[in-house]
Amino acid sequence: MEVIDDIEWRVSAAPVPYADALAEMEARAAAVREGTARELIWLLEHPPLFTAGTSADPAELFNPHGFPVHQAGRGGRYTYHGPGQRIVYVILDLDRRGRDIRGFVHGLEGWMIAALAQLGVAAHRAPGRIGIWVGEGADESKIGALGVRVKRWVTLHGFAINVSPDLSHFSGIVPCGIAEFGVTSLAKEGKQIGLTGVDAALKRGFQPFLNGLQGPSKVS
Repeated sequence: MEVIDDIEWRVSAAPVPYADALAEMEARAAAVREGTARELIWLLEHPPLFTAGTSADPAELFNPHGFPVHQAGRGGRYTYHGPGQRIVYVILDLDRRGRDIRGFVHGLEGWMIAALAQLGVAAHRAPGRIGIWVGEGADESKIGALGVRVKRWVTLHGFAINVSPDLSHFSGIVPCGIAEFGVTSLAKEGKQIGLTGVDAALKRGFQPFLNGLQGPSKVS
C-alpha cells in the first residue's frame, strides 16, 4: 500500500472478481463517510464481464461469449471490463474536496487525457458523447470509459482505459450506448505499453487532478 496526500493508492496484481470489488467499494465508501478509513484510488483488472449502469437498455446486450453481467449501481449503460484494461476506482470525499459532481467528472476526464498524452496518445472529450476518444471523423474511437456514483458525497466507481484488451469482446454490447463509433486501445494505436507504464502516467497526473478538485471556486 502507498499513501499519496493521505489517500491510499492500491494496485491489485491479479484480476479481481467484480462482486468482490463492488462490495469493497461500498464498504470503503461507507467507512470514508464515517471517517474511519482513508480515501482510496484502486487500480485493477477484472475477468471478462459486462456491467449494467442505471440507464442500461437490454436491447444493447448481445453477449455471444456468455460473459457474466453485473448490475453496477453507477450511471450509464453497458460497459465491458476484462484483462488488459486498466480500471481505476476512485473513492473520494467530495465533502472535503468541493461538492461539485460535474467538476469531479470533468476532472477525471482531464486526468485520463493527461495520462494518455504522457504515453504519446492525443485523446479528447467529444461533446454529447461520454468517454475519452482518439482520432477524428470516421476514424474516431473510444479509448476510455467513465461511470461514477456519488453516495453521501463519497464517490464510487471511476474509469477504465483500454491498454491491450481483446477488443472483440466489446462486440457483445453497444458500448455505453454509442453504436456509431468503434473502440480502440493503446495497443491498437501502436503503443505497446504495459499496465505498469499506464499506472506510472496516472500517478504522475494524480496530484494535478486532486488539486483541481480543491480550487477556490469549489464549494467547501
